[in-house]
Amino acid sequence: MKSMIQVVHAVLFLLVLGSSLPSISEDATSQALIRDLTTIEGVRDNPVLGYGMVVGLKGTGDRQQTIFTTQTLANMLQRMGVQVSPTSLVVKNVAAVFVTANLPPFARPGMRLDVTVASTGDATSLDGGSLLLTPLYGVDGRIYAEAQGTLVLGGYSAGTGANAKQVNHPTAGRVPAGALIERDTSVDLTRLSKLSLLLKDPNFTVAEDMALVINQAFDKDIASVADSRRVEINPSAAGTADVPALLARLENLRVPVQRRARVVINERTGTVVMGKDVRLGAVSILHGSLSIAITTQLEVSQPAPLSQGQTAITPHTTVNAAEAPARRVELTEGASVEQLVNGLQRIGATARDVIAILQAIKAAGALEADLEVI
Repeated sequence: MKSMIQVVHAVLFLLVLGSSLPSISEDATSQALIRDLTTIEGVRDNPVLGYGMVVGLKGTGDRQQTIFTTQTLANMLQRMGVQVSPTSLVVKNVAAVFVTANLPPFARPGMRLDVTVASTGDATSLDGGSLLLTPLYGVDGRIYAEAQGTLVLGGYSAGTGANAKQVNHPTAGRVPAGALIERDTSVDLTRLSKLSLLLKDPNFTVAEDMALVINQAFDKDIASVADSRRVEINPSAAGTADVPALLARLENLRVPVQRRARVVINERTGTVVMGKDVRLGAVSILHGSLSIAITTQLEVSQPAPLSQGQTAITPHTTVNAAEAPARRVELTEGASVEQLVNGLQRIGATARDVIAILQAIKAAGALEADLEVI
């Protein structure tokens, strides 16, 4: 019941907050900047990945059965002129790790990146470790950056066995500004004959309105709609060769947006978030619960004195079933989220019950919104 009350309070807070915001027009249409609605085609992050070694651990590294760790260490030592056999290495201060990072748009050589380091073997902690020089590769197999530095962890582990305590994940950490970009991945905007604005949420209406706003701002037909997600811009028709200045002007234009009604639920945590504009069709909800409790008590039976009997343990099992009567909530056509929540609160539904009920309402075709489960 407590979790249901928390959900109700959160939803009512969103309703009050939404009602207190200034409205742009009578049809609940809001306005948003183009930079918040779109991305530029070709201007994006690029993931890079590398395999390396973390050294300097205090006996919390990979064990001997992690073969690839000793093989990697032997290969590194061999390149430095030290000949060792991988089978003879027994070290616990070294851990094999994967290193990941994202190259931002317009990344240039000499820029630094934060990298994430995660153990690949059976190391128990990377606390106090240092990442050795690790090349970071793109999907094309080329080296785009090199990483090295001291790890910063967001957790720790202490003790062993039953007396151990662990906070967060000590086998993953970060190296702030630990990667140095070696290859240019920037996009030359001056060579683009067309620019494409990609909507984060595909919508034909928003795309048409965006093209109309852009054409009105420049007093020229420089924007056209390709589909529900893409709006194409012709820089030459805008009469300017300065593409960055053109994009700076475009991304600050405001476009009318009608948000799609959406309900987001998280079954793992029991969280339910519903927008103010969500409406329900005429629906009747019957909600009941059946609980079955099975208990087993063990009784000891002792034999009579001086008899040849043996002590026996006799289990006694009791089964109790209790079914609550169905509770009903009836909603009329066009009911709001507030009416739904109030009705579910009256019948004592929990947050998990609300999730199941919303899924059933959607399946019945009475929920006029997108239902997203995360």
